[in-house]
Amino acid sequence: MRLFPMSFMTDLGQLVGDLGEQGLLRIVQRFCSNPLIGDDGAILSVSPGHSLVVTTDSFVDGVHFCDRTLSPFDVGWRVTAANLSDLAAMGAKPLGITVSLTLPSVLPSAWVKELYEGINACLTQYDTPLIGGDLSRGSLVTVTITALGETLPHRVIRRDSAQVGDAIVVTGYHGGSKAGLELLLAPQWGEQLTPRQRQHLIECHQHPRPRLDVLPQLWKLDESLHLAGMDSSDGLGDAIAQICRASQVGAVIDLSRIPIPEGFAHWLDTETLWNWVFYGGEDFELVLCLTPTLAQSLVKNLGSPAAIIGRITVSPHILLQNAQGETLPQTLSLDRGFQHYALD
Repeated sequence: MRLFPMSFMTDLGQLVGDLGEQGLLRIVQRFCSNPLIGDDGAILSVSPGHSLVVTTDSFVDGVHFCDRTLSPFDVGWRVTAANLSDLAAMGAKPLGITVSLTLPSVLPSAWVKELYEGINACLTQYDTPLIGGDLSRGSLVTVTITALGETLPHRVIRRDSAQVGDAIVVTGYHGGSKAGLELLLAPQWGEQLTPRQRQHLIECHQHPRPRLDVLPQLWKLDESLHLAGMDSSDGLGDAIAQICRASQVGAVIDLSRIPIPEGFAHWLDTETLWNWVFYGGEDFELVLCLTPTLAQSLVKNLGSPAAIIGRITVSPHILLQNAQGETLPQTLSLDRGFQHYALD
């Protein structure tokens, strides 16, 4: 697997090794908030009475992205969206991000510029500045992002707060990112899809949307809102299982109420469809547990495809039911979501 596209190998521009650290910094600084760049650390003012939320993720070439499916712009967008999604999952408004890169000296500098263009495009959508970072030389491209956000202490969303009787809400479709990845890897596949459906699924993979827009709708419901949740970056099934484990509860999931991406039903067999929905990952929707009344209001305010898909139970198991209310033999568990060190 190549570290970067052949189109960049033939680029007549300078390589990272030719530019040196200061030359590379001049590229990076174009995308930063100028007043905050130049010292050894970023200084952020947090509003009185607010809590600071910090999240960090590393993305490695060949593990989290490759040139067969993502351009450098797409990589920049996706790694940024993933971190902003973590803030949304905690109920936090973004304050800024830092970006640390490990780069081979032979990497074309054009790759770095396009990466930052993708980062900047995503940040601009959510009014979030790039406030710093670090550069290092290495054999693999690695992008590490730290995102900082703020929220009121009573608005922090945690995984361990689900209560028996809560409704389980998803804010959108699941399986779209996995479908987009498969279509990029095998363009001849998915003949049953319309061009619009195909492009939508590819967009789900290349340019996912962190659900920061959901937070204002949550706070409108009730300032003292009881709430549990997380994002679905490692899959819908993983998110439900993580919440249940942390809260020491179980759940019943109604398959007929889970929103399915358009085109799935006529394209995929049943087993593949549900595997992608529950374990495809990287959809970056929110999975939330709250009282049934507030859940209904939230879904109404968000509109389709947001939906109530189940309820929290006292049983330790996560059961699946069909449209007739029959319990299926399959259950959800943590052993099928994305695992960084899972054995092949």
